[in-house]
Amino acid sequence: MTESYPIAEVVARTGLTAHTLRYYERAGLIEPPAREWNGHRRYTEVDLGMITTLTKLRATGMPIEGMRRYAALCRQGPGNEAERRALLLEHREQVLSRLDQLQADLAVVDRKIEMYAPVTGSEADSGRMENLCSGVQSRQPFVA
Repeated sequence: MTESYPIAEVVARTGLTAHTLRYYERAGLIEPPAREWNGHRRYTEVDLGMITTLTKLRATGMPIEGMRRYAALCRQGPGNEAERRALLLEHREQVLSRLDQLQADLAVVDRKIEMYAPVTGSEADSGRMENLCSGVQSRQPFVA
């Protein structure tokens, strides 16, 4: 007999809420799990694997529709691996593009941190504060 897990254990293992797991089921992201005699859901290792993959896709910004497409392809079984790969490659390119943008944004933050490092707060430096906030136009002194 295949080992199965109640929803509480899947919540503990995946970090998702029970509500999210039920949403994944309703949204067609995962197959409805088997049920016990009392109606409680029982998830298998296969379910956990798909849930884990879906959470990584979501965490990297894949829209629900893309996740739904990937899950549907997986449920179809062998024969569509090229389509699955293409979907994942496209998503990977989008993630890399966002990472590039995040790195560029982080570089701006890092430059600002470096600019503030030599500021001592003395009278001589008090006029520099406005200059450190490039792009900020204000008639009031900027308080950072």
